[in-house]
Amino acid sequence: MLRFYFVIIVCMPCIIYYVVKIRLMMRHAEKYSEKYRYGVARNMVNITMWGSRVKAKGYGLENLPKEGGYIMYPNHQGKFDALGIVHFHDEPCSIVMDLKRSKMVLTNEFIDVLDGLRIDRDNLREQLRCMRTMADRVKAGGKFILFPEGGYNRNGNNLQEFLPGAFKAALWSKMPIVPVAVVDSYKAFDYNSLKKVTAQIHFLKPMYYEEYKDMSTKEIAECVKARIREKMEKVLSKENEK
Repeated sequence: MLRFYFVIIVCMPCIIYYVVKIRLMMRHAEKYSEKYRYGVARNMVNITMWGSRVKAKGYGLENLPKEGGYIMYPNHQGKFDALGIVHFHDEPCSIVMDLKRSKMVLTNEFIDVLDGLRIDRDNLREQLRCMRTMADRVKAGGKFILFPEGGYNRNGNNLQEFLPGAFKAALWSKMPIVPVAVVDSYKAFDYNSLKKVTAQIHFLKPMYYEEYKDMSTKEIAECVKARIREKMEKVLSKENEK
């Protein structure tokens, strides 16, 4: 958490600037294009990375579908995960976040400027409504980040259970699923250290509807988890050999 508080102190002027800027923007959101708002979000990410002494390496960008919408399903290690994905993802994308976590200052503005969705884990009806909304937006060409583990709890490079319900939106939209393997991202804000760290974001080959249409959500969850685990094991094995 030391790094988290450090970046708040170092970047305080920028934080105030973007909080005010985005709140003013969202009063008349229709005046700003999706591309412009996404550019604002990426600038926030770049400043955060600079201030926190965190670098990232991105791989597999060629695997992202060239046309239409899709849903990215990454493993979840910590606060940096979404930032790392947005940093490398050139096309505007949005995100689904837990309602309670999304209300934090700056996080709230980040979700707003990305036109993200907030999901209430305590309300099943609202969860289904959120999945339906995301499915409709993906069918219309939107790109989303959804963490199927639901949260993170100092799990490091270990995977937690992938929740089958997170894949309902993919089945309803019939659009590609892009597994994303996040490696070493937890080091950004989990450790009480200011040592420079490097996270890795690996965009894996997509699963198209024809591949998963006959699977249950549980089977899809297990398949996506297995692909992410396989990639992480290869990456970590190479790191250990160095």
